[in-house]
Amino acid sequence: MPLVAGYALAESFQDHNPKVATTSDEHQVWVDPLSVFSLLEHLKSAQGYEFDYLSAITAVDYIEYFELVYHLRAIKSNQTGVVKTRLYDRENPSVESVTTLWRGAELQEREIWDLMGISFQGHPNLKRVMLWEGFPGHPHRKDHMGG
Repeated sequence: MPLVAGYALAESFQDHNPKVATTSDEHQVWVDPLSVFSLLEHLKSAQGYEFDYLSAITAVDYIEYFELVYHLRAIKSNQTGVVKTRLYDRENPSVESVTTLWRGAELQEREIWDLMGISFQGHPNLKRVMLWEGFPGHPHRKDHMGG
């Protein structure tokens, strides 16, 4: 399945919303956490893209920041796209939930909250999904001190 160039995704969004800064390369587009929802919303409905399926949301802890990676799929055109954002607040990392765009994001966002401690604002049921309530911390964070 062909990967849509990050340049093309960024250009499409800039045409739609010129005040939001993006950076991109041949593989992905990066956007500020405050604009990630609007970019994803645009890509879901943009003529020529129509990313109607969220394959996965992944999170990486680089110590200086967390990176969220949204893997998108356009079923009809057989294209994929990658959107990334960086969260620099280690104490309270958060981003807007995309559950209103893709219902399949609900469980993925809960898993990221549970294991990485990244909060998804507006999530309908953000609670632990793998670990029990009361578990201390988020075990996939590099600063987690498991006992």
